[in-house]
Amino acid sequence: MKNLKKILVLVLALVMMISVVTACGGDKKAEKETEKATEKETEKATEKETEKATEKETEKATEKETEKATEKETEKATEKETEAAPAGEMTGQINVYTRDAASGTREGFEKVVGFEDQLTDKANEVASNGEMATQVGSDVQGIGYVSLTTDFAANNLHPANYEGVEPSIETVIDGSYLLSRPFCYTTRASGDYESDEKEQLVKAFIAFMTESTEGKEAVLSAGGIVDVDDSTPWEELKADHPIVDQDNSTITIKTGGSTSVEKTLTAALEAFQPLAGNFEKVVEQTGSSDGWKRTLGGDKDGPNRADIGFASRNFKDEEPTEDAISAAKYCDDAIVVVIEKNNPLTNFTQQNLFDIFTGAVTNWEDIAK
Repeated sequence: MKNLKKILVLVLALVMMISVVTACGGDKKAEKETEKATEKETEKATEKETEKATEKETEKATEKETEKATEKETEKATEKETEAAPAGEMTGQINVYTRDAASGTREGFEKVVGFEDQLTDKANEVASNGEMATQVGSDVQGIGYVSLTTDFAANNLHPANYEGVEPSIETVIDGSYLLSRPFCYTTRASGDYESDEKEQLVKAFIAFMTESTEGKEAVLSAGGIVDVDDSTPWEELKADHPIVDQDNSTITIKTGGSTSVEKTLTAALEAFQPLAGNFEKVVEQTGSSDGWKRTLGGDKDGPNRADIGFASRNFKDEEPTEDAISAAKYCDDAIVVVIEKNNPLTNFTQQNLFDIFTGAVTNWEDIAK
């Protein structure tokens, strides 16, 4: 019995060991299965993350390509718009401004552009260079023309190029800027002054303005176009004009004619005053046609008489200057097309201006189409 019990105990122990061993083997298999399942889940998660990352990269690349394509299309569209509308964003009615019929600037402008007697009847007429600058500078739809001597910034103006050439002293001298004209003067006849002293002083001033280094520099500083290299110091010239060495404060030199010359003329007179006995001056410019009338013509003996008359053009055949003590050109000037400073246009061709000033084109967006 005892042996039987021992055998039974051993058998039971053996059975338990086999069960334990079997159980352990089952756990390993489960662990392996778990590991495999985990690996699969990890692989799936990794694949999903990779897919997401790839999708994002693809989306970014696509967006960049789309942006580039859009930019190119926009650039092309902009170029086409620019070609179709050279006036930029400027639209609406063109307001034309012109000088009065007595103006030398108007005559010169119409001759160069080629529309004499064809000016649109809708043009706004102004009486002086200064008024033209003020009117156009306060009208964003406006266009006009002024002397190069004009202060563009002070008048809210943008000076435009003509046929692609910038208006300047250099371009007028080299001949590339074609909208130019002369500034001319004429004196009264010899013996037709209130006194011999005034006549001698006028002669001295003309020599100063047209021959001396100081006089030409004064004209140049005010925007007149002159060759200062072709000049003589006043100290060398004044020996021929002893009138300048006395007190001339009781003498008044009165000028008339073109309004465009006013800046250069005033600069020359002011430079001459302290060198010529401190004479007085009255600069009374009313238009080129009055320059000859008030010195040699019908108004020379009236209340508007002048000692020196000016024109921003050559004197006409019907304005003979043979009797004058002196009559000639003293500098050149450019006629400048001007628009209000916010107008985006920068250049006008002869055809543009012809169309605008004859009324063939009345809206900014139609220029050059």
